[in-house]
Amino acid sequence: MRLFDTYIIVDWSAAATPKTGRDSIWICRLCPDGETVANLPTRHAARELLAGMLADAVDKGERVVAGFDFPFGYPAGFAKRLGLNGTPWRSTWDEIARLIDDHADNHNNRFEVGAELNRRVSGAAFPFWGCPASAAGDFLGPRHHRGHTTDEPLEERRLIDDWMVGAQPCWKLAYTGSVGSQVLTGIPMVRALRDDPRWVDVARVWPFETGLGLPDDARIVFAEVWPSWWKVCPKLGPPNDKAQVRTVARLFAARDRAGELASWFIPPISDAAVKQVLAEEAWTLGVMTPRVRASKQPPAPHPDPLPARGARESSLLA
Repeated sequence: MRLFDTYIIVDWSAAATPKTGRDSIWICRLCPDGETVANLPTRHAARELLAGMLADAVDKGERVVAGFDFPFGYPAGFAKRLGLNGTPWRSTWDEIARLIDDHADNHNNRFEVGAELNRRVSGAAFPFWGCPASAAGDFLGPRHHRGHTTDEPLEERRLIDDWMVGAQPCWKLAYTGSVGSQVLTGIPMVRALRDDPRWVDVARVWPFETGLGLPDDARIVFAEVWPSWWKVCPKLGPPNDKAQVRTVARLFAARDRAGELASWFIPPISDAAVKQVLAEEAWTLGVMTPRVRASKQPPAPHPDPLPARGARESSLLA
């Protein structure tokens, strides 16, 4: 029996102007009616489309998993350093949503927010970094600050980031591979969708609100994903962003049909790690074993969406 009827995968962008094509917002939905792929020029347009997709699923009684390609949390201790009260992950989400000003034309204040968060955390240009020269100042610099040392308890990476070789830290706001700006602009969007009154009672953020598992009352499940964890199917693009969202949506659907998707909501981590993950750091759906650098030892096996041969490959790419 399948867990979900609809699979939505989102490749997010923090672009400051409307943009389509490479390095912009791509959304893929797989549902009983077929596949929908959209390339949206703005975050506001993407939020409206996603809300419509969720509303359609709710109206049809479908269960949805929606994966977003940016971290849902920060390294443990961030909320405390900001002076926030309450559950760390939620208080951080609320604070970011309060600070971010994201206009309909994509103009946003993410670098100003990064600088303000740095001021509150350290009184200096730490821990966020990466910005154009025009945005640099006392509390945000264009280059890595090298501030994560043994004397600094705020880590550069989350537990899950250490499992995913190549994943960039959430503090990096600009330059190749950066994801920090996507976090600052993406969390307010997921928060708004999760809290939409049309489905607020059945929406859950994994793993923060579900634990490591999937309760029956979670009919809309928001999760963090990292499409680069899997091999992309090039013929599902171009560009690569399009191929990635289509590959991962089909991967999720295929694993669900095979009865394997449920296990992905229960990663094999220690009790101590579970506490850290659920309180503040989050986890990346589908990452079930660490991938280590080849210079140290052969890479550990990891989920592969494209079986080498046989019937399962054709069903995945159908």
